[in-house]
Amino acid sequence: MQTSNFLRRLGTRALGLFCPKVVFPAAVLIILIAVPFGARAQFGLDPCCAIISAGLNTISNLLSNVVAKPLNAIHQIQQDTSNFEQQIIYPASAIANAKGMVVQVQGQLRQIGQLYQLPVNSATLPTPQQLEQALLSHNPQAFNQIAQNYAAVYGTVMPATDASQALRDQVDMTDAEAQAALKKAVELDALADIEIAAANQINQQLQNASPGSAPILEAQAATWLVRSNAYTQSAMAELVRVRSIGLANGGAQLKFNAANATDLRKSVGRVLNKE
Repeated sequence: MQTSNFLRRLGTRALGLFCPKVVFPAAVLIILIAVPFGARAQFGLDPCCAIISAGLNTISNLLSNVVAKPLNAIHQIQQDTSNFEQQIIYPASAIANAKGMVVQVQGQLRQIGQLYQLPVNSATLPTPQQLEQALLSHNPQAFNQIAQNYAAVYGTVMPATDASQALRDQVDMTDAEAQAALKKAVELDALADIEIAAANQINQQLQNASPGSAPILEAQAATWLVRSNAYTQSAMAELVRVRSIGLANGGAQLKFNAANATDLRKSVGRVLNKE
């Protein structure tokens, strides 16, 4: 009786694990066969052992034919997907070539950095050397030194007793724009240093980056590219201001000449009237 209960529970679990449409007929057959017999054979094995063996063989066949085939199909699909990713989406050869290119670019960037750091100072006298040193320092904190050294080299605005107010204004504006352009150049040099450092860092990250992190690094590089364009626009704006102040000085000089010519005519007229 206990053997019958055991087989019934075994059949019920098999029905829960496998597809009912396929397993149900076999399970019913096992349960029907498992009905206890009233008599035992005098010789030979116990009939219950034969029934259990038949049931286990049936379950083994079901696992091999019903469950194993779908699992093999799923495994094949996963293998095909993995091969597609490795051969088409992220091919190993392309990744290796890209990393090799990154290493090559890294060497070129180092060469550019060495050329960028070559000394270009050329002043020979003490006072101009101090101004040149401040201009090539790549340090925006040196703006005060630029103003002092500029005044030491080019002088300050002349006193009111030595020139007209219009001329003094023109000289002051010209000096102001010249110093602004020099300070902007120092600022752009400092920004260029930061950009080169960022480019080296991004390039270093690309050497060890996985394919999945490439879009993040691309976004980071694009951000720095936008900043670089902004710095370039700032430099262009400063060049426009320098050019504008030059044109303004030319126009002011023509105005001064016209005013001087008018004063000269008036002076000559007064002299002739006195005669």
